[in-house]
Amino acid sequence: MTRISPDFGHEVQAVWSVSADASFKSNHFPKYKLGPDNQILEEIKEDSKGPPLKEVVIQETNQLTEQHKRLSVRDLASKFDKNLAAAAKLSEEAKLREVASLDGHVLLKKLRDALEYLKGRLAGQNKDDVEKAISMVGALAVKLTQKEGELIQEKFEVKKLVNFLKQASEDAKKLVNQEKSFACAEIESARSVVQRIGEALDEQEKNQSTGKQQELEELVEEVQEARRIRLMHQPRKVMDMEHELRELRLQIREKCTISIALQNKLAMSKKAEENKHRLYELIGSETLGSILRIQSCSEEATDLAKCSMQWYRLSSQCSRREPILGANKCVYAPEPIDVGRVLQVDIVSNGQKESLTTNGPVVQAVDIGSYLETLLRKPNYDFSVVISQMNGRNYSSHSSHLFHIGKTRIKLSRGWITKARDSYSKSMQLCGFRGGGNSAAKSLFWQARKGQSFVLVFESERERNGALILARKYAFECNVFLAGPDDDALL
Repeated sequence: MTRISPDFGHEVQAVWSVSADASFKSNHFPKYKLGPDNQILEEIKEDSKGPPLKEVVIQETNQLTEQHKRLSVRDLASKFDKNLAAAAKLSEEAKLREVASLDGHVLLKKLRDALEYLKGRLAGQNKDDVEKAISMVGALAVKLTQKEGELIQEKFEVKKLVNFLKQASEDAKKLVNQEKSFACAEIESARSVVQRIGEALDEQEKNQSTGKQQELEELVEEVQEARRIRLMHQPRKVMDMEHELRELRLQIREKCTISIALQNKLAMSKKAEENKHRLYELIGSETLGSILRIQSCSEEATDLAKCSMQWYRLSSQCSRREPILGANKCVYAPEPIDVGRVLQVDIVSNGQKESLTTNGPVVQAVDIGSYLETLLRKPNYDFSVVISQMNGRNYSSHSSHLFHIGKTRIKLSRGWITKARDSYSKSMQLCGFRGGGNSAAKSLFWQARKGQSFVLVFESERERNGALILARKYAFECNVFLAGPDDDALL
């Protein structure tokens, strides 16, 4: 088809027919603009990838509405200013679209007139094509009218949004100025408070320095007075008396040492005289943490493996004997409950009985007091132990366990696995191990409940005795007497 001149008074030089097999890119009339000399210019396609400016403004407004509680007043004001500028830009764009819409109506009218003129000059298939083009132009005019209505509504909304943003911006500026005035007032108030505090601190420092100076002067005066009094009472004689007292103390200490050594020799000699007629003797120290052992001292003595033995606790006046249940071996390790008591053992062989008694009562270990103070500083304590026996049978594993002693309960565990755990009760028993062996001084017997018992070996004698004392103290606070089997007589 040839280009049609706007001057319809001249005749058309040639009309080419359009083939029925021709294909078009779209089913609507193409968009174009008239340039200089009535040249047809194709309209630049808008990038449809990005969202329209109106949607961007509405989205940012919604975000501001949701976040206004978290934003500061200054940030809110800056956001309103940005949205106001965007709304102004949108208003300008709407004006440009309105001008373009007017140009579009003019072009459609010209195009329709040209097609109507062409329709009267053509016939056949070409006339049908021109009628289709006229209908398409009519549809475009209807769409353009709809777009104009939408543009008018959009323009109204933009104006409403601009007014809202202007009012909000003014309110935000008022809030900024108000907050600024409040902040300035608070800063001034804080400065005055800091100044008053500084003045008070300076005054306090001056008073303290004056008080320290007075105390120092009084101390110097007291020292001078003491020196004067000492000079008045002949300091040489005082020094001589001090030297004499020191020498007397040394002499008394030496005499005490000699006396203790003589007493030990006398006790050993008496014991040697008594052992001449005895078949067995008791060796070991009567100290908590040591082991008392029965030993034969005569060739006529029967082998200890063939003898029966029983250990006893004697009262302070040695008038009453209390059997220690389970202590029937040739080795016995005193425990904290034995402190202050004399121990005795009966040895029966071939129908004959022989009794051995310790030289004195069991005494406390030297370091157990300070160790117990260290344990009591914590509300609970964990000891590293090895299980020797469980429920009366030897325990094959020698892995390390934790023996936890708390204020209300005792727990035995390995990692996250708990072997036993129970609160202090009358059915619980805890005492030193009475079954003999070289590790008796480091072992204890614990019965958590009936049918569940353990023999635990500690790393040292001190830890074993400390655990016994600590557990009994916590149990006593729970109104429970924690001891070994048949130890109720000690109450």
